[in-house]
Amino acid sequence: MRCRAHGVVVARVPWARHGAWHTRAFEDTAAWLACVTSKTTITQLMRVSWRAVGSMIERVSAEKQAGTDRMAHLRRIGIDEISYRKGHKYLVVVVDHDSGLLIWAAPGREKATVRKFFDALGPERTAELTHVSADGASWISAVVTERAPRAEQCTDPFHVVQWATEALDEVRRDVWNHARRQPGGSKPSGRVHKTSRAAGDARDLKNARYALWKNPDNLTDPQAARLAWVEKTHPYLYRAYLLKEGLRVIFQLKGHPRKAAAALDRWLAWTARCRIPEFTELGRKIRAHRPGIEASLRNSLSNEWASYCTSS
Repeated sequence: MRCRAHGVVVARVPWARHGAWHTRAFEDTAAWLACVTSKTTITQLMRVSWRAVGSMIERVSAEKQAGTDRMAHLRRIGIDEISYRKGHKYLVVVVDHDSGLLIWAAPGREKATVRKFFDALGPERTAELTHVSADGASWISAVVTERAPRAEQCTDPFHVVQWATEALDEVRRDVWNHARRQPGGSKPSGRVHKTSRAAGDARDLKNARYALWKNPDNLTDPQAARLAWVEKTHPYLYRAYLLKEGLRVIFQLKGHPRKAAAALDRWLAWTARCRIPEFTELGRKIRAHRPGIEASLRNSLSNEWASYCTSS
C-alpha cells in the first residue's frame, strides 16, 4: 500500500501471513498436506513451486510454535536418531511420550547433540524428567546419566527387536552365501539342510527375506508359503526366525512385568544353547541391557512411533 506519510508499506491483513504470497487458508492446507503426502504431490495439487511449499511450511510451523511451549511439563521422553539424507546425515529427535509430540530435533549423532537438548531444556525442567527411552546407544545413555541421573532409563523395545531382525538377516545371508557357492548340488552343513538344491535354493533364500522380516500376522499368502518352505528345507534358519519372533512376543507382554521377565529368562536360556553365533551374541547384548529393557516393559514405553512422527 502507498501511504502519503510513510511511502510504500506492507499492510497487515487477517487473511494472510506477513511476507506470504498466498492466503492463510491456502498455506494451512499445504502444511497439512505436507504431513500426509510428498512435497511433489503438493506442488501438483496446489499448483505451486517446490520452494513455495517449503516457505509455507516454515511460516505455518513458526506461527504454531510461537504459541506453544513444547518443553513444558515433560516427564517421559524418548530420544532417537533418524537418517534424513544420503551420506549418513542424521537428526537427533526427542519426543514426548505423554503428548505424542516431537519436541526437539537437531543435526548430529553424538553426545554433543544430546547435550544441546538438555541445555535447551534447562536444569529445572531436566530434574522433572522421570523416564527416558532410547535405543541403548552409549552416546545417549551417558549424557542422560550425566544430566538426568534421577530419570529411569528404558531401552526401547522397537530397537531391541530390530537387533534380532538384523541377527536373523545375518544368518539368512550366511545360509544364502553357502548355497550360492554350490551351484552343482548340495553339501551337508550345520547351516544348510542336506536336502537343499543350491542352484534354486539361493534364489529362494533371497526371495524369503521379507517373509522372515515381517510379523506373522502381516504375511501375504505367497510369503507364508515361502516361510513354510524355509521351515522344511532350512531348519537352522527357521530356528533363527523363531528366536526373533520369540523376542518380539515378549514385548507384547508389556504391562505384565513378571510374565515378561520370566519369558525373557526362557528366551535368554534358549539363545545360550541355540548354537547360532549371531543369536548367542545377541543374548549377551540383551543381558547387558536387561535393566533398561525391563524398565520399558514396566512402563510400556516404546520409540516405535517416533519414526512416524519425525518422518511426516
